[in-house]
Amino acid sequence: MRKRLMALGICALTFSSVLGATTANAAPALNWQPCQGLPLECATLTVPLDYRNPGGAKLDVAVSRLKSTNPKARRGVLLLNPGGPGGPGLDLPLAIAQLAPTSLTDAYDLIGFDPRGTGKSSPVSCALTPAQLSDATKVIPYPAPDGDISGNVAYAKQVAKQCHEKSGAVLPFITSQNTARDMDGIRAALGEKKISYLGYSYGSYLGAVYTTLFPAQSDRIVLDSVVDPRDVWRTVWQHWGPSNEERFEDFAKWAAVRDPSYGLGATPAAVRATYLDLTAKLDKAPLGWFDGNTARALVRGALYDDRGFATMAKQLQALKGGVAPPQPGDPGDEGQSSLATLWGVACGDAAWPGAVPRYQRDVLADKQRYPITAGMPSNVWPCTFWPAKPIEPALRIGDRGPSNVLLTQNLRDPATPLVGAKAMRAALGDRARLVTADAGGHGAYLFQENACLTNATTTFLVNGTFPVRDIRCGTQLTKSAADPAREKVVRDIQNKQFPL
Repeated sequence: MRKRLMALGICALTFSSVLGATTANAAPALNWQPCQGLPLECATLTVPLDYRNPGGAKLDVAVSRLKSTNPKARRGVLLLNPGGPGGPGLDLPLAIAQLAPTSLTDAYDLIGFDPRGTGKSSPVSCALTPAQLSDATKVIPYPAPDGDISGNVAYAKQVAKQCHEKSGAVLPFITSQNTARDMDGIRAALGEKKISYLGYSYGSYLGAVYTTLFPAQSDRIVLDSVVDPRDVWRTVWQHWGPSNEERFEDFAKWAAVRDPSYGLGATPAAVRATYLDLTAKLDKAPLGWFDGNTARALVRGALYDDRGFATMAKQLQALKGGVAPPQPGDPGDEGQSSLATLWGVACGDAAWPGAVPRYQRDVLADKQRYPITAGMPSNVWPCTFWPAKPIEPALRIGDRGPSNVLLTQNLRDPATPLVGAKAMRAALGDRARLVTADAGGHGAYLFQENACLTNATTTFLVNGTFPVRDIRCGTQLTKSAADPAREKVVRDIQNKQFPL
C-alpha cells in the first residue's frame, strides 16, 4: 500500500513524566524468539491502552532486535523509527544495518518496533473499501481541477465515520505521546537506563516527543528530516506547497540537461511549463484511469529521491505521448492499519479546524501560489470531522534537558522542509544542533551518503561528540559509484514514510 501510494503544555509534561517513571518501573523483561520471516529476534511488550488507567485495557507492541556482534564495542541500544505516522518498523534494524558503518552496528543493538496500532502491534482498522484504499488522490487529498473540495469532504466524512465505528474505542489512544510512552516501556523492558534513538521523518517528531517527556532516559538522539513541532499536523502538511515548488526545481534542472533524452524542455522553466500543461490536459481529458491528480501524486512521490528522477522523466514522457502506466490491481487489505494509525495520530495529537469554508479558501489560495501541488496541502482530512477530541493537550516541545539531540536535514526536502528543522532547533534550544546537507530529497543520514553529515552523525552516535555549533555541509558524497542494493534499501525505507 505504502509503496503503491509513494509511487504514484507544562501540565501535560508533568503528568507524562511521572507516569513514564511508573511505567518503566513495572516493565517486564522481553521474551526473545526468532522473528517469523526475518533474521531478527522478536518479542512482544504489553502496554496500557490508556496510560491514565494502567490496569485497564492493554495493547501489544511488537519489538525486534539485531544484536551487536562486538560485545567489547557495544555501548547500548539504538531504537529506530522509519516515519509515518503508521510506518511499521519491525524490519528496520536490517535496513539500517545494511546502510550504517560497522562502528555503529558494533556500538548498538538495533531495536525496531511496530508503533501501537500498526503492523503486528494490535493493528487498528477503519474498514476501508478497496476503492478507499487505492485512491491515492483522496488519501492525500487533491481537490478537483477547479479547486472544489466537495469530493474530498465526502471522502473525509465517510472515513472518519468508519474509523469511529470500527475502532472508536482504540483510535483516540493512538497518539504520539502514547507511542513515546510505549518506547520508554521498551527501554525499561530491555533493562536499559537510557536509550539512543534514530528517527526519520515523522519519527523525528516522535523522538522529540520522547526526549521531551523522558529527558533523563534519553541518551544520544538523532532526528532526521525534521518535522515542524509548532502546530501539528495541519501546518506540517501545509509546508508541502512551497517545499514541493522548491524541490521540483531540482528535477526541472536535471531534466533540462537531459532534454534530448526525455523531451520535457531545454530549460528548467520549459520543464515546469511542460509539467503544468500536461497535468492541465489530464485534468480535462484523463488517459483512462490516469488523470491530472494521479500525475501530481506520482511526481510528489518521485521528488523524495534524486534516484527517482529518471523513472519520473520516462513516465512524464510517456504521458506526453498519450500513454498511461498500467492501473494497479486491488490492494487487498494492505495498508488498513497504517492508514488507520496515520489518522489516529494526525487527528489525536491536536485538534483540527472544523469549518469547511476555511479549507476551501486555503485550497484556492494555495492552488494559485503553489501549482505543483494544486492546493492539496491545505485540503480537508478526516481529522476535520473526527468524532473524538484529543485525550490530552498537544505537547509543547521544549528546551529542558541535556544537550544530546542532533537534527539532520537536507536543504530541499519536499516532505519535511528546512523551515521545520529550524523550528525544531529553536524549540529545543541548546539541547540541539542542526546539521544540514546541500541536497534535495527526503532522508539525510545514511540516505544521501553526504560525507560531512554522515561523519558528524556517526561520530555523535558512536563517540558522543556533540557539535559545538550547527554545521552546514556541502554536496560531497562518500561514494561515487551507483550501488543498486543500497538504493533499494533506501527506497524500501522511504516507502514506509507515508505521508512523511
